Amino acid sequence: MLDLAIIGGGPAGLTAGLYATRGGLKNVVMFEKGEPGGQITSSSEIENYPGQKNPGESGYDFMSTWWAQCSHFGLKHEWANVVRVSQNADKSFKIELEGGASHDAKAVIVCTGSTPRRAGFAGEDTYFGRGVSTCATCDGFFYKNKEVAVLGGGDTAIEEAIYLANICSKVYVIHRRDEFRAAPVTVEKARKNEKIEFITSATIKEAYGDASGLCGLKLNTKEGERDLAVPGVFTFVGLNVNNEILKQENGEFICDMVDGGQVMVNLKMQTSVAGLFAAGDLRADAPKQVVCAAGDGAVAALSAMSYIESLH
Repeated sequence: MLDLAIIGGGPAGLTAGLYATRGGLKNVVMFEKGEPGGQITSSSEIENYPGQKNPGESGYDFMSTWWAQCSHFGLKHEWANVVRVSQNADKSFKIELEGGASHDAKAVIVCTGSTPRRAGFAGEDTYFGRGVSTCATCDGFFYKNKEVAVLGGGDTAIEEAIYLANICSKVYVIHRRDEFRAAPVTVEKARKNEKIEFITSATIKEAYGDASGLCGLKLNTKEGERDLAVPGVFTFVGLNVNNEILKQENGEFICDMVDGGQVMVNLKMQTSVAGLFAAGDLRADAPKQVVCAAGDGAVAALSAMSYIESLH
């Protein structure tokens, strides 16, 4: 039986593995179906991680050194796709893998994250990471004193538009409706910002650019087609929470969740099930930043170690 199973190989999972093995756990396996690194490896530039040696390097380059450090004390990586986490009669956990194999573990840390939804316009995939972004905090600074667009009408979209207005010369908010799902007070704050222009009843038809990246957007508006020459667009059309492995055979989740599908945890990253922890973008109210995910992983590992110790 494993001491600890870690599901997911992004910053949260890797840091959890580092802290758990360095803390003395001997039988720790991280399950990740691909190369360790996580979603951040698709980012074109990172420069806001404390102590970063090469600010501005790509997400792939930034994460390339993590595995060597995090595996130094004995963390193992199993290239496997986990399909379900369930609990055995003795309160240990069963890790079911694609293909029928399984492992038992005393404790589990789930770090499967969330995936930003794609808006679906032409050119979105082509320029993703080269002008199309889903993180204003991560990428907003690269457009300092430039014009950008924000797609969406919820709280996140409007809040991020306000954030970007502090950095960029102008922010166009594109929304398919006239009304917004965001809180009225947030919308009103954005409307009072002279740097923000609303383009409502509009959709993005196409993103276009060249070898250097995004050059602009073609919009469908109620007045007709409009060309928006911006080097960056931030899309906020929701997240797909990667929580499928927590669903049991009866369709219910193994632990308590919030309405958006994220895992409910306390400050120790403990779920409602003893011995089961969640860290990173999967957990409720996650800031969705690498430094925060790494912190979550460390906290979850320390909590898991205490739990395992209590079993003896």
